[in-house]
Amino acid sequence: MEKGSAFGVGVEYALHCLLYLIDPPAGRHLGVAELAEYQGISPSYLAKIFVRLKKADLVRSAPGVKGGYELAKPAGQITFLEVVEAVEGPVQLFQCRNIIGNCILDAGKPKGPPTTVCAIHAVMMEAEEQVRRHLRTQTLGDIHEGLQTLLPATRRDATRRWFEQALKLNQG
Repeated sequence: MEKGSAFGVGVEYALHCLLYLIDPPAGRHLGVAELAEYQGISPSYLAKIFVRLKKADLVRSAPGVKGGYELAKPAGQITFLEVVEAVEGPVQLFQCRNIIGNCILDAGKPKGPPTTVCAIHAVMMEAEEQVRRHLRTQTLGDIHEGLQTLLPATRRDATRRWFEQALKLNQG
């Protein structure tokens, strides 16, 4: 995880890759090599991300020379939270160290259930649940649909042509 970031860059790479898998050129499967090259990252790093995505049943591999990956379910059924948890594992945004229960006033006293509720912990857990709730409502399908109007057609076409060329070179 990057310093100052709640989620590591692997989540961003995973989300972008999954978007490319929604509508691959000519119905072909995209491989880690093409996806990594397109994003300018290490294929071995991206392969590790895909192992996690596959284990979470978000992608499945297609064997053979023209193999690669495809979404394991429709894009509209893959939430951002599923991707985050597949790549990062169960994420906890706030690490409570029970400072209130370890303060000098309680030194030497037997540890029992907390006598006070930590207001800071309560606020942070509420914020975390709001983030999770939002990520549960956002799907790859939502983003893909939005990109059809936000991203210029020339950029979408250029991306498709790039992957078509890469597939021809890498898979024949």
